[in-house]
Amino acid sequence: MIRSLHTASTGMEAQQTNIDTIANNLANVNTSAFKRSRANFHDLLYQNIRAPGQSSSTGTVVPSGIQIGSGSKLSSVDKMFTQGAIQVTNNEMDMMVEGQGFFRAQRDDGTTLYTRDGHFSKDDTGRIVTADGYPVLPEITIPSGADSFHVGHDGIVTVKIAGETQEIGQVQVANFLNPAGLVSTGGNYYVTSRASGEAIVGVPGQNGLGRIAQAQLESSNVNIVEEMVNMITGQRAYEINSKVIQTGDQMLQTTNNMR
Repeated sequence: MIRSLHTASTGMEAQQTNIDTIANNLANVNTSAFKRSRANFHDLLYQNIRAPGQSSSTGTVVPSGIQIGSGSKLSSVDKMFTQGAIQVTNNEMDMMVEGQGFFRAQRDDGTTLYTRDGHFSKDDTGRIVTADGYPVLPEITIPSGADSFHVGHDGIVTVKIAGETQEIGQVQVANFLNPAGLVSTGGNYYVTSRASGEAIVGVPGQNGLGRIAQAQLESSNVNIVEEMVNMITGQRAYEINSKVIQTGDQMLQTTNNMR
């Protein structure tokens, strides 16, 4: 009887984490290039009262055993790096990666950050920077007096100065063998880990890397309807586990009242 109380409590904890994950997804439904998370669970250890295949008599074995589980536990929370919808902004500084890959930026302490959010601007020196002021790598500086700014699908950046077109740099894209292993640091940024592997930097549109699309942003890949269904499922699972605890409590009360 006590086992059921503890087993159901693990189920409630698991569903609480599930709801927390869904809440974060819904909170970022309008965050540019946000990638939804998915909570994954596994079952806990089993008490083997009778092992499958155990001999029941000479020459015979039982076809199935008696294994009683002890609940569930969070195993991982994975980022789902599917492409978000395209949002046309008509802002020449906005960019998005069509396909796989990440923009690179450099934090003040020298750390390389990776992001799918291409909402860029110019700083006071003309450098292309992120919304937090971190310069995009490799650094590209727009000269003063530039009349237009264009980024090709291959990342080549050109400007017009006094009617002449000049190439001033190239936006590069980085990819990983295991993007799910990246560490989220907030602000739409990721950093590498041992699980993600080292960044593979290359030219957009080559070797499986996505192309650059100017004046567009990638929207969040959160599907509100899907998240609402998952939330309802998680809520009902939480309720049914609490019902198991109530039932176990009632059974214990019945036992205590026996004379």
